[in-house]
Amino acid sequence: MKAVVEYNSRKITVNISEPIDISIPIDMSKNNVNAWYIDDPEIKAETSGDFEISVANGAVVNFNSIQFNPHSHVTHTECVGHITEKVHSVNKNLKYFIFLAEVVTIVPESKGEDFFISEKQLKIALKNKKRDAVVIRTLPNLPDKKSMNYSNTNPPYLLEEAAIYLRDKGIKHLLIDLPSVDKEKDDGKLLAHNAFWNTSGDIRFNATITEFIYVPNSVEDGEYLLNLMIAPFENDATPSKPVLYQIEK
Repeated sequence: MKAVVEYNSRKITVNISEPIDISIPIDMSKNNVNAWYIDDPEIKAETSGDFEISVANGAVVNFNSIQFNPHSHVTHTECVGHITEKVHSVNKNLKYFIFLAEVVTIVPESKGEDFFISEKQLKIALKNKKRDAVVIRTLPNLPDKKSMNYSNTNPPYLLEEAAIYLRDKGIKHLLIDLPSVDKEKDDGKLLAHNAFWNTSGDIRFNATITEFIYVPNSVEDGEYLLNLMIAPFENDATPSKPVLYQIEK
């Protein structure tokens, strides 16, 4: 099924019957993705007294509660409220959900024990393209990204210069397949977060960072229509389901 979307005075045709879901779910049937030194999420049936409320146990409904942290356990989208004293809500600041996005694949550079994405790499990948969102897939791109415990592994991250470049280029929505755009242990500097949201200047309240995505290897680099769907939590971050649609040439 095809749909024509008018985006910034440009008519874009996409096949909406072929969505590319790049989110990682909370999945208790296997090892769940995790980071930031906390326990795994839980999905379990509520109880009434000693009775477990589930159809398998004789109840008329399944009635599960879920305990999780969006930053640790699932694809999530966050706003500047993640790092400010006042907890701004991503649900209130993200007002639009359809964007023109560029998928780029990058092999992080290395220095010592660190792996990182530099400004130079992003400049080469994005060139002079005008996009609202960038989707960064890092290599190697193995399926274990969807179930890895990243705590104490020093994952790759964005250099501050790279975040500044994206901000100055007008990228409003940054999506990446890592637990954070910043170094796991950086003494609380959060250089990339602060640079992208411009916390030392005119704060970009409508800009978002989405972490813990997974872009399948079958998805080619290039231009896509992005539907950035979020759960309606009044919080600095919320679980999200970014979906890409290939644009017909």
